[in-house]
Amino acid sequence: MSWLHDMLVGFDLETTGTEPGESRIVTAALVEVKEGEPVRRREWLADPGVAIPAEATAVHGITTQRAVAEGRPAGDVVAEVAAALVAYWRADIPVVVYNAPFDLSLLAAELRRHDLPSLERQLGAAAVGPVVDPLVVDRAVDKYRKGSRSLENASAVYGVRLEEAHEAGADALAAVRVALALGERYPVEVGGLAPEDLHDRQVGWHAQWASGLQEWLRKKKDPEAVVDGAWPLR
Repeated sequence: MSWLHDMLVGFDLETTGTEPGESRIVTAALVEVKEGEPVRRREWLADPGVAIPAEATAVHGITTQRAVAEGRPAGDVVAEVAAALVAYWRADIPVVVYNAPFDLSLLAAELRRHDLPSLERQLGAAAVGPVVDPLVVDRAVDKYRKGSRSLENASAVYGVRLEEAHEAGADALAAVRVALALGERYPVEVGGLAPEDLHDRQVGWHAQWASGLQEWLRKKKDPEAVVDGAWPLR
């Protein structure tokens, strides 16, 4: 049986910024999906403990005032989200994360910030997974397609309806549906692989993409440019 017919979990964060090591979680969502349909959804609103910049609010709609008034303590949210992810991985349920090095690295930084055990320590393993990252897969199987590789654009390319972009639950569900569409369109390279094998394949795909981008940047823009090739965590 292909993973396309098994339970998948979409994961997404909305945050205070774009730097994983410095930004804080504002909202988080985990959406269990079976055959493309959501069967359970868990969402969190955190008080990040810092002001939410106007630029971030313009993206996800959460103000500092709302986060303070309605959000739960950031440490509690971080702990619960991490524990939920670890439980899925222990059950061998793949977690789908669009641009995993951002969300998972940010969560890892939050765990350190709140003096909580790392994902690896909680999992009792050297690495987390299995993870399915539709961005990495899409770059590998359709590498010459021009244009943005955002979740919104990928959803349009693969016929997925994204009802409310930058709302964590909607993005998490759309990421799973894009992953399913990729698996169906590319049954040999993607859909036919076991989740663990697909995870390992993505490690190589992302490293190859990062190496190519770094080479291009060094030739065209910055001789000292560095593109991190680590996946799914930086």
